[in-house]
Amino acid sequence: MKTRVLGKNGLVTSEIGFGCMGLNYHRGPAKDRDGMINVVKEAVASGITMFDTAAVYGPYTNEELVGDALVGLRDKVQIATKGGFKIDGAPGELDSNPESLRAQLEGSLKRLKTDYIDLYYIHRVDPNVPIEDVALAMKQFKKEGKILHWGLSEASEETIRRAHAVEPLTAVEYEYSMWWREIETSILPTLEELGVGLVAYSPLGRGFLTGKVDASKDFSENDNRADLPRFTKEAMEANQVVIDFITRCAQEKNATPAQIAIAWVNAQKPWIVPIPGTTKIERIHENNAAANISFTQEEMKEINDALDRLEIVGDRYPESEKKKTGR
Repeated sequence: MKTRVLGKNGLVTSEIGFGCMGLNYHRGPAKDRDGMINVVKEAVASGITMFDTAAVYGPYTNEELVGDALVGLRDKVQIATKGGFKIDGAPGELDSNPESLRAQLEGSLKRLKTDYIDLYYIHRVDPNVPIEDVALAMKQFKKEGKILHWGLSEASEETIRRAHAVEPLTAVEYEYSMWWREIETSILPTLEELGVGLVAYSPLGRGFLTGKVDASKDFSENDNRADLPRFTKEAMEANQVVIDFITRCAQEKNATPAQIAIAWVNAQKPWIVPIPGTTKIERIHENNAAANISFTQEEMKEINDALDRLEIVGDRYPESEKKKTGR
């Protein structure tokens, strides 16, 4: 596995990371815990070093699983986790008060069985707390050695600039894939200007871009896709044109649709790290093989021009969740 550097702050990580959320949260009925621990261990053995989790996943149980899985492997990996949600008593309510963030961070450290976090994100921007205050808290946590780098998730260009001016960001996490490219307009240019890396979550479109999820899929249990506009039966049927296009690209490259989707994200900028997730060991190796796929400039232009012509049906989040993004 090749490495990449996330931004100017020098966080070196694997070219492809691992999104841990789906191991037991929001991706269907939770699978055998020991089996999921083995999936994480196999990911490490395959060369993946960046593992992304969050306190709100579960809540807490995802961090606990990742912490158990990485016992004895801490020096081989980078752990990224997220805070900023008030979980106890008010699920879903934002809370980036510096005192609360300290308590949240301490909890994450305990659950992850480590004394430092490589990359600590504010999961969603709290409009009630100045981002400058949050940045100062992160600066203090860095001084104490509790975190090595910090970042923001789903933040606006203005917030990124304000935060970075107080304490330099290493990375911003955003959804980015062949079927959601809105960050290309202002976020990516801002990150490039500032020297901040991008960690791209859902590079496989929450599974849809693999071509293995269709309108017949049941999202009824422990799966937030049931509430996402792009995963209604009608939207998935309409968006089949995206899968048809990616499948044609895959045939030309002797690859799978998933590999094309990941390789496309990797090809955008050298400071982008996608973090696909999976519960299957064979998918780890399939996803990692995307690093071997390259595109010429002409091929990328043809692909992006074709994507521009496709009409994607459905928002990525319901209105209640969209209000928490882009702040």
